[in-house]
Formats: sequence, C-alpha cells, structure tokens
Amino acid sequence: MAKRITPRTLKGFRDYLPQDMIPRREMIRTIEQTFGRHGFSPLDTPTLEYAEILTGKYGDEGDKLLYQFADHGERQVAMRYDLTVPLARVVAQHRGALPVPFRRYHIAPVWRADKPQRGRFREFMQCDVDIVGAAGPMADAEVLGTGLSILRDLGVKGARIHLNHRGLLAALLGFAGVNDDGQQLLALRAIDKWDKVGEAGVRKELAAAVGLEAEAIDRLMTAFSTVGDSGAATLDALEALVGPGEAIDRLREVLGLLQAAGFADGVTIDPTIARGLDYYTGVIYETRLTDDKVSSMGAVMSGGRYDGLIGMFGKTEVPAVGISLGLDRLLAALRELGLVTAASHGATAFVTVFNAAARADAMRVASELRAGGIATEVSTLEGKLAKQFRRADKRGCTLAVVVGPDDVQAGTVVVKHLGRGEQHQVARAALAAEVSKLLAD
Repeated sequence: MAKRITPRTLKGFRDYLPQDMIPRREMIRTIEQTFGRHGFSPLDTPTLEYAEILTGKYGDEGDKLLYQFADHGERQVAMRYDLTVPLARVVAQHRGALPVPFRRYHIAPVWRADKPQRGRFREFMQCDVDIVGAAGPMADAEVLGTGLSILRDLGVKGARIHLNHRGLLAALLGFAGVNDDGQQLLALRAIDKWDKVGEAGVRKELAAAVGLEAEAIDRLMTAFSTVGDSGAATLDALEALVGPGEAIDRLREVLGLLQAAGFADGVTIDPTIARGLDYYTGVIYETRLTDDKVSSMGAVMSGGRYDGLIGMFGKTEVPAVGISLGLDRLLAALRELGLVTAASHGATAFVTVFNAAARADAMRVASELRAGGIATEVSTLEGKLAKQFRRADKRGCTLAVVVGPDDVQAGTVVVKHLGRGEQHQVARAALAAEVSKLLAD
C-alpha cells in the first residue's frame, strides 16, 4: 500500500483558489491597461537564469535570498529574484533589436528565500515598468507617474511615493563624516531597514555593524529629521545642510514634472529611503499606503534609477529607471480596504438543465450566450431547479436560465435574476442581447 501523503504547501508559498484568482486576474488586467496607456510594451523572461547573471547584483543579503542549485547538466542556475536584472540581461543581449528608449512592462512571479510575514511571501508576483536608454528626469517622472496612475486606477486614495536620491544620501553620509565607500554602503543597508526597525534599530546597526561614532549617528539623524511641509521645503532644508548638488537639482526637477502631470500630492521627499540593492545609482523611491488599516504592510511599490547595471553585461553603460509593484502585497491591502470583493466563479449566467431530455437544449443555449460574449456555466449536476438556483447563486452568478419543454416549443427561455428574484421570458432569437441588458440593469 502506498504511503499516505499529507497535503501541504511549503512555508512562504500558497495556493490561489478561485476566490483569490478572480480578483487577482482583474487586478492584473487593470494594471496591464494602465501600462499600455502609458506606452509600455510587454516582455517576459525565463524563470531560471545562470546563477552568475543574478549573483552579485543584490548585495550580500540579497544573494543569500536567491534560490540557487545545480541543474541536471551541472549548470549553476538561480530562480528569478526580481524582474530588473533579467531586463538588464535582455537589453545587453538583444540591444540591436530593441527600440531606444525601450519602454517595457513585465508581470511575472519572482522567488526569494525571505522570512514569511504579513503580506510577504517567498513566491510573489511583481509588476514592473522600466524605461531603458533615457538618462533625463522625464524618464524618472514617467515611471513614477505610471505607478501612481496604477494605484488611482485600482481605487487607492491614500498612497504616497517617498522619494530620495542615492547622491543625496551620499552627501548626507558625508555631512555625518562617513566618506569611505565601503562604510557608506554598509550604512545604506542599515538605513534601508528604517521602516522595519525604526530609528532606534537603525542607530543600533549603524553603531554595531557600520562602526559609526555616536556623534556621526546624531548628525545623520539630524539630517533625516530635516523635513519641511512640502517637497520643495524639504529639499531647501537639506540643501542648507549639504550644499547644492546634482541630486537635489534632479529631485526638484522630478517634483516639478510630477506636479505638471497632476501628481504633486502623491510625493514626499524622504531622506531615509535607501533601497538596499547595490545597483541603484540615482533617484530611489518607495510607495506606502497611508490608511491606518494597511500602513504597517510597508512598501507596495518601489524602484529607482540603475544606470550602471546593464553595463555589467556589456561594454556600454545604458541608463535605466523603473518601478516595481508587489501584486500580492497590494492585493492583500486592497482586501483590507474593501476595494476587492471575493468572487468564486467567473461566469455571470448559469444555464440549468430541466431534465435529461433538455440536456442538448441547455448546451445550445449556453453556446448562444457564450457566442454573445457572456461568461456562462451550464449545469453539470442535475436535480431540482431550486437546488440548481442555489448552486448558481453560491458560485456568484447573476442570472439563471431555464429551458423547459414549453420554452423549447415556444422558442423562449426563462431568465431569473438570482439577487432580485425577478423572472423574465426572453425570445431565443434575442437571448444574448436581452441577457446583456439584464446584466447592465
């Protein structure tokens, strides 16, 4: 006798049942429409890459989270950690075949051996847009505006992008007396944990892991607390500390472009944003939901400029900037905010089977509805009509269609609105059109 196997999922992974998949697919459709409306084209890449493609791009801590193994050909491979490094490989490999600038979107799962927690899984879906080949602030503003448009299209009202610049962070670290490149990199990784461990935790790590003196940490915290009532005021205050520079000029220009596009209220200058991945070079950002119900979930959308990454795969440096939305975390937040309703079925019409003799007629009616563009389920479990109605209602269908013996002779069907209990006799010749009207009411 075969050993009984306990059904279970790996920790950090999960099944997506229909009540999860239906709103998830709807969400992806909305996101794809927004991406397309902003002029981005789709791209896909393999789940597996050669390990050398991915390693060394995410920092020491990121590399530890890669799923790596030797395949059957003894090749060292790794599962996709994000969608940005595969994009860099694609651009370097196919550069002659791609338009310049290259505007792409990519919606696909990624894998990280991270510690599972609320809203965070080891397998999750990312939705990215990137502009490759454009170095100016217009590209920065375009990806930020696209990200904010997605949230608007999904019905999110309380969301803010926290915007910073790696150059400004370097200047702030210099202001605190941290000028060594290696020490600055360690400090950035410590600062990147701000939203997880808070100021006290960052202070502790800056002292223990980075080796900063208390005076240097105090100066840095003073800089981080220098925030005005607006983005422009914050930049003025920071400039007073570190002096003028390219990073502050770029942030001012991006803010102005976002204001021109109607997004000024959705952006905050936040000098504590560090983005721990090693490949970021310019503007960096994280998007957080402001509603108290979901504010503890952390960033739902983040990214930045990475002008040096693609050059690691070729001889030429190529500027690039992008933003990535974590679909599963955002979907969990939308559920808590009441912006996503559970759905267990994709059909809106349910064709009942009156009796065994009516099976063929039920199939014909279902085919007519489907040909008219109406998502339709035909009953595969027969029995009393009342029981079929209850089954249809439980599955989330709006209408039930009955094809009785008298209806076949008269060339009609009965359409029952399950929510309102109303019944309508409809001519078969106009069935799809009449059902569409009833669904629209």
